[in-house]
Amino acid sequence: MPASQVPSFPPEAASRRIANELVARAPQDLIFTMRFLGESQDLLQSHFRAFLTRSLAHAGATPEEHPLLPFFVDSHAAEMRDFVFTGAALARPFHLQEIEALTADAETMLRVDIWDAIASLIEMAEARFAEGIGTVVERLREQEAAVRPPRRDP
Repeated sequence: MPASQVPSFPPEAASRRIANELVARAPQDLIFTMRFLGESQDLLQSHFRAFLTRSLAHAGATPEEHPLLPFFVDSHAAEMRDFVFTGAALARPFHLQEIEALTADAETMLRVDIWDAIASLIEMAEARFAEGIGTVVERLREQEAAVRPPRRDP
């Protein structure tokens, strides 16, 4: 989409300005990826859990001998699941123009929705940080006081 067709939004706040910049870069920088949810995640993790359990048993490591082994199996099964799903997602990304063509989004409503989500989430992130900034500063002071030697006045 030519720059002249990129929707412009009111640049009221910093969050709106950065959302404008991000949406303007969307044709080059935005990629949609696949994500497996729900039962698919459990199905693949169960597969890897069984694979790891069999492989470890074949190598002589069983939960009876190693009580922490189930925790190892569960965490590694999740890592292997995430590796497969991330690899699949990266193998076939979709560009913004492809999604707009697939959804017949001639009015670029998807870009408006993306802009709104980005701007709102920026504002939310900044507000949440601002709410706790006093605590952050206090903790920094406490941590620094714990590692600094006491000052000696001459």
